[in-house]
Amino acid sequence: MLSRTASDLYWLSRYFERAENAARMLDVVWNLSLIRYAVDTQAEIAAPLAITGTAEQYGARYGKVTIHNVLHFFTLDADNPASIYSCLRLARTSAHAVRGKITAEMWESVNSTWLELREIRQTGLQVYGETLFFEWVKNRSHLFRGATYGTLMRSDTFRFLRLGTFIERADNTARILDVKHRDGEADSNTTVDYYRWHALLRSVGAYEAYREMYSETINGERVAELLILRPEVPRSLLSCLQELCGLLPDIEGQAGLEAKRLAAVQLARLQYGDLAHIVDIGLHDYLTDFLRRINELANTIQSEYLELV
Repeated sequence: MLSRTASDLYWLSRYFERAENAARMLDVVWNLSLIRYAVDTQAEIAAPLAITGTAEQYGARYGKVTIHNVLHFFTLDADNPASIYSCLRLARTSAHAVRGKITAEMWESVNSTWLELREIRQTGLQVYGETLFFEWVKNRSHLFRGATYGTLMRSDTFRFLRLGTFIERADNTARILDVKHRDGEADSNTTVDYYRWHALLRSVGAYEAYREMYSETINGERVAELLILRPEVPRSLLSCLQELCGLLPDIEGQAGLEAKRLAAVQLARLQYGDLAHIVDIGLHDYLTDFLRRINELANTIQSEYLELV
């Protein structure tokens, strides 16, 4: 497979996953902004800026942090490369470039998503409905993923698409967990922290998993354990690394030795880690190190597979 084709497939899935992650995060922020008595709404509204590292860009253009400005910045702002609009536009561009490699149903899901998004942008977020829009984004992501699983051959095309998904997912889970932890101590049990950890679980679709696995009240340490070390949870760091380590060895050819090594090392660190070790290191330091490692892995995948001549 040509490296350019592999790159388009990889980034197609990363952009779709990034759009879905943004929708999940913003849905929680929107709902928390309505519970004024329970949480520090200003801190929660600003959280997406901290998670994505876009506070400076936002401030230069919008100034004061308000819920409607933040929502527009991350949803329909064409000048923000991290907005849902930009991600789905880039996903459509990547899909068009590899149209001969993906199935007709996959292309239709991507193209129809883009066409509908342009209509939503003309309508406006507040008119369309914030919650309805976030559900629409998640459903369109599920539709694309379902079409991929249901119609695409298990070839390198499939593997590069999945690589992008799990790199993006692992990065997002680590970032959102780190920011929520810094907003409140992991072992704090105040009402505010309960809402904060509840919101985090909702944003990564893991609230039901937490309730099934832990009978106790939601607390930060258990949330961290769930989202870092539990392989049963699809968006946990361990689950993402297991998927990556399953995909990389199956890619045809001899390239990617360093990427496979980095993924295997990080998988071992997660498989043989435990909550006590994470607490001893400090959750923030642990997640900072993980983000460094997952970005090193992403850069290595880029250089070994996606930039070859």
